[in-house]
Amino acid sequence: METEQSMSGRVALVTGGGRGIGEAISLSLANLGVTVAVCDIHDGAERVVADIRSKGQQANAYLCDISNSEETSRLLDTITTDLGRLDILVNNAGVGGAHGRLHEIDVDDWDKTIGVNLRGTFLTTKYAMPHLLHQSPSAIINIASTYGIIGAPFAPAYCASKGAIVNLTRQLAVDYGPLGVRVNAVLPGYIDTDLGGRRASLPADQAAQMLQRREESAALQPLGRQATTTEVARVVAFLASDDASFMTGSIVTVDGGCTTTFYHG
Repeated sequence: METEQSMSGRVALVTGGGRGIGEAISLSLANLGVTVAVCDIHDGAERVVADIRSKGQQANAYLCDISNSEETSRLLDTITTDLGRLDILVNNAGVGGAHGRLHEIDVDDWDKTIGVNLRGTFLTTKYAMPHLLHQSPSAIINIASTYGIIGAPFAPAYCASKGAIVNLTRQLAVDYGPLGVRVNAVLPGYIDTDLGGRRASLPADQAAQMLQRREESAALQPLGRQATTTEVARVVAFLASDDASFMTGSIVTVDGGCTTTFYHG
C-alpha cells in the first residue's frame, strides 16, 4: 500500500463523506496524506473534517445536493479554488430508496433514488472531469453495490441505479483511460451501517428486527458476517493509489463472498 509520503499533495473529493462508508473513506485517505474535500447534504461533513484536522491532517467540508446540477458545478469550482487541484473523486453519496415491489413504490421515490445515486454520480463526474484530466494520472472510484449485479428483493430503484453505475464505470474507463483517468467501482455487500438512517427512523423494536435480519443474512455468506466501513475504505484507498495503476473498469466486490454463491436476502 502506498505510504503517506507518496499520496501527500493529492486532493480527493468524497461525496456522502459525512457518515458511514463515506466517513471511513475520508478518514482512510486523510491517513495517507491526501487533502480531503468532504461533501455531504448534511452537517456530518463538518464533524468528519474536525476529526481529520484533530489528527493534524487536511480536510475541508462542503454542503451540496449532488442531484442538483448548479450546486454540483459550483461545488467543483469551489473545491478547486480552495484546494488548487483535484486528483481523486469518490462517488459515494447515495440513498436506499423505497422498500417494495416496483408497482407499489411512489414515482417521486423512484426519481429521488435515481436522481441521487445515478444522476448525482453523473453530475459530480461531469464537473470533476476537466480537473481530473488536468491532473492525470488521476482516479475515480464509484461506490455501487452488490445489488447492482444481482436481483435483490423489494429494491427496484436501488438495484436499477446501482446497476447503471456499474456499467457507467466500464464505459468511463473506455473513454478516459487513454486520457489518464482510471475509473473503477467498489461494490459493498452487507456493511455494518444504516444507509439513509432507515433504522434510526423506526421504532426500536422494528429497528432491532431489521438489524437482526441483516445479520442473519450476512451469516449465510462464506465469511459469515457484515463488514466494517473501514474494510470497504481500505479497498477504495488502494484503488485511488498508484498501487492500482493498471486497474481500470474493474468491478470490485467487497461482500464477504455473498455474490459467489446462492443469495438469501
